[in-house]
Amino acid sequence: MNFNSSYIRDPRTRFYRPVHRIVFSEKVERAEILVDSTVFQNVIHYLPDPVVLHPGGSVILDFGSAFHGGIRINPYTANASLRLKFGESVSETLGASNQDCSRKDALVDLPNYGQFEYGNTVFRFVRISNESEKDVWIQSLIGVVLERDLEVTGSFESSDERLNQIWKTAVRTVHLCMQDYIYDGAKRDRVVWMGDMHPEIKTILCAFDDPSIIRDSIDFLIRQTPPNEPINMIYTYSCWFIISLWDYLCVTGDTDFIRENLAFIKSILAMHRSYIREDGVEEVPARRFLDWPNEDSPEAKHAGIQALMLWMMQSGEKLLRYIGEDASEEVKAQQLLRSHVPDPAGRKAPAALLTITGLADRRDVLAHEPFRNVSTFYGYYMLQAKPTVPALELIRKYWGGMLDFGATSFWEDFNLDWIENAYGIDSMPVPGKKDIHGDYGNYCYKGLRHSLSHGWSSGPAPFLSERVLGVSFVAPGCVSIKPDLGDLEFVRGTVPSQYGLISVEADRSGKVKTDIPAGLKVISD
Repeated sequence: MNFNSSYIRDPRTRFYRPVHRIVFSEKVERAEILVDSTVFQNVIHYLPDPVVLHPGGSVILDFGSAFHGGIRINPYTANASLRLKFGESVSETLGASNQDCSRKDALVDLPNYGQFEYGNTVFRFVRISNESEKDVWIQSLIGVVLERDLEVTGSFESSDERLNQIWKTAVRTVHLCMQDYIYDGAKRDRVVWMGDMHPEIKTILCAFDDPSIIRDSIDFLIRQTPPNEPINMIYTYSCWFIISLWDYLCVTGDTDFIRENLAFIKSILAMHRSYIREDGVEEVPARRFLDWPNEDSPEAKHAGIQALMLWMMQSGEKLLRYIGEDASEEVKAQQLLRSHVPDPAGRKAPAALLTITGLADRRDVLAHEPFRNVSTFYGYYMLQAKPTVPALELIRKYWGGMLDFGATSFWEDFNLDWIENAYGIDSMPVPGKKDIHGDYGNYCYKGLRHSLSHGWSSGPAPFLSERVLGVSFVAPGCVSIKPDLGDLEFVRGTVPSQYGLISVEADRSGKVKTDIPAGLKVISD
């Protein structure tokens, strides 16, 4: 007998996570007993010395790194209330956190003896405050993790430990966003955005041998999209849909999924072909979204969308040809699009797309003030468009800058100018210094609304696996192995494929050692 046979199984697993350290406490006794405690059950036959929160008392707990879930409190006080404030930074537990998408600030009533659980967000810190008029006793408190129990089978190791840590942090960032589907951010927006998802898909494919969440997420979007409408109601996001499908197919060989949705795929391609004028100029309708930093520049958006349309048609052609379908219209579309080469107006996101699609080499734009006007979302494409050594320098300084200020996952937005006279996300406020979380951010992600676990910022992981380790899928079942170490002494790592793990080792002498699973073909130019 199975009592759960009629239930829907959650793909995630529950874990418990102890408190790592006490950041701050006031009017609290014995808060230190919560640190590293693995007790998550009430004790009734005798009462050990509890944590006591006096009226007006509060404690800020640090779990060591960000995770998805909530907390379990085992109280020993009847008719008492606590205020819980979850934060990706210490300052978020102290300020007026935005309540969009997931609750991070709540006044809760505690049971006596019972186990009380609350939380469904990504956080690292939690502030617990006693807003009652009497003492609140807590027997134990522990983090409750709700995440997919996935093994990271991909790997990246080099002579630069900073790059190694950045690769791992990028993968962890996406893992936090792998909830029911692939979210852009598990604190905010908790939405399946097709465009935002492309860097996440690339990271999943280089790190996890179970990519089923990619299929599930794309299938969800297909089922939610009305006929003759763009995905997410954003026409450029339908471009990312086709690009993502080809990337997914190359690694997984999942032709069944492509064939099941072929009519929808063809309708998206046909819709976007109709937005190419006879002179090759794209005329994608509103909403013409490239990324937030270029919303103020029609010229930059046009250049980026022109290149994005070309990339879409390139991917669409390869996808259709692989499954034996006619792709002549996609070839014509590419010819038209190549006849018009717009200027990126000095903006790096469109310059990167122009470069990697072959429409125009605009690495000059990317080389100008190379550490300024970098985008977490388009960072992956900027890295792809740059030579290897400058790309590695950018990774170390830009993504490494987040690590230097306490990041255990990468952020929705970041600017190196923020680090001047600022304190880290794991610190209490420092008089005279800027709060790198609450004082910054832009567009729709200002201040504490800003997500510090945002999957689109994971670009260094696929870049390091593809460019530096050199493993690039060119077609289903076909891979190119071309390590490019840049300024590194050695690199070694693994990349999952439908046939098993690809293993590569290389050093500065040019020696390359590979272990290729049977069934996978290595393509050489």
